[in-house]
Parts: sequence; C-alpha cells; structure tokens
Amino acid sequence: MATATVMLGDALADVAAEIDARFDALLEVPDDPRAPLYRAMRHAAIGGGKRLRPLLVFATAALFNVDKDRAARVATALEAIHVYSLIHDDLPAMDDDDMRRGKPTVHKAFDEATAILAGDCLHALAFEILAEPETHPEPHVRAELILDLARASGPSGMAGGQAMDLEAETGDFDLNTVTRLQQMKTGALITAAVEAGAILGRVGPEGRTHLRGYAHDLGLAFQIADDLLDAEGDETVAGKKLRKDGDAGKATFLTLLGVERARAQCGMLVDQAVEHLRHYGPEADLLRAVARYVVERDH
Repeated sequence: MATATVMLGDALADVAAEIDARFDALLEVPDDPRAPLYRAMRHAAIGGGKRLRPLLVFATAALFNVDKDRAARVATALEAIHVYSLIHDDLPAMDDDDMRRGKPTVHKAFDEATAILAGDCLHALAFEILAEPETHPEPHVRAELILDLARASGPSGMAGGQAMDLEAETGDFDLNTVTRLQQMKTGALITAAVEAGAILGRVGPEGRTHLRGYAHDLGLAFQIADDLLDAEGDETVAGKKLRKDGDAGKATFLTLLGVERARAQCGMLVDQAVEHLRHYGPEADLLRAVARYVVERDH
C-alpha cells in the first residue's frame, strides 16, 4: 500500500506539472485588451487542484502504449472542461463560492463578466485542442474524442447534472435521483477521462466495457467521499468552503444514507472499481491506486 501511495503521489505531481506547463504555454497573456481575460483563465487553470481527470487519461492511455504527448493534449482538454465548470459553478447565480483551490474564485479575483467569459473560452479551448491533428493523426479518432467529451459535458452529462443539483435544494430527491444526478455531474467527466485513453489507443466501445465499469464506480465513490469531506473536512486543507450542502438542505448521499452507510457504500464502490480491472496486470496499478485514493483523500 505504501508503494502504491508513493507511486500515486509521484504521478499526481508529474501530471500537475505537465498540465500547468501546457496551460502556461496555451494561455500566454496578449498585449491587448484581452489581457484580463487571459489572466483570469490562468488564475483558474494553473496551480492547485487534484488533476485527477488528467491522471486518469494518462493512466488509461498507458495501458495501450499511447504516445505521451497525445495523452497530454487530451488530458489538458479534459482539464480545461473541468476548470470551466468550476468557474461557472462558483458564480453567484450557481453555488456562490468565494474560494476555490485555496485562492479566490475567478469572479472574486476579477469580476463576474470576466469569469463567465473565462469559462466560455476554456470550454472552447478544450475542443480546439482535440480537433487539432497533433492530438491524433486519424480524423475519426479525433472526432470520437470530441463527441465523447461533448456528451459528457452537456445536458446528458455534467451540465445536466449541475441543473439537477440546483433543484436538489428544493426538490424531494430520492436515492435513485441523487445517484443519477451525480453520475451526470461528477461521473460523466471521469468516465470521459478514462474512455479517452482507450479511444486514443483505438480500442472500440466493446473493448472498453471493463473501463467504463471502473469509471462508473469510481465516479460515485468520488462523490460520496466529497459529501463526507463537505460534512467532516477541514476548509484550510480542502481550499474551499465546506458544509454548504447541509446548510442549504440539499439532498446528498450523506443526507439519504447517513455517515456510516455512506462511508461503507464508498468503500464497496472502490472495491468494485478495482475488481473491474481484474483483466489487467500491473500496468493498471495506477488506476487501482487512484480508486484507493478516493476514500483516503482529505481535499
């Protein structure tokens, strides 16, 4: 376990450095009136964050010996979508948060209009990266990457889940509804990250069944762990305001299951996620370590 923890820690650090370097190059501040927009994008995209979704792209791509530069481009695109979602999620019209990743949210550091545009631009940047020939020489691979990420980001995925989340404060949501909400809001982008590595490796949909099962269980476990952190975590470690869901009366896994059942369910989902990887050998150890990390993390 100690070896796996060290391996994961090193991998997260390497991926964070890689993603930061790529955003640094992509978001060079121009000497014109767009400068505040670029500074806002850099504020959100560079530094901080777990970089879990990029790591999942790299880890899955490695199973199929994908070129690391191609994996890095796709990982950056996934993270651009994730960062855009955080910028918009923090806005006063949404969750109205002041802190993210240990620093002021974009609309606090700049203003609301700039924050909206920064999110819009990161969204567009993700698909620009995926569409470029450098991402993969085969157009149908690039098209599948774009299609999969678009579906994971839109009304059938992350954005649709966020819309349901807004209704969770006033709606009478049962466990099935909350599970569907989180599969969309959190799980869709995690699944897209896992599938992206396989798409780069030219693995067809039928060959990705076990990886989809892994991602499905990982996404739910991640969200339950997030609910537990929101209720029990330390804001100085988390880098954001906690206990907002409880204060808002929002239906979550924690309110529906209780702390102990939620913790047990999280552990069971992690075990299931790891079991989905039984067909792989040591080459999938990083994916297994990511699953274990979900229940051990403190931010």
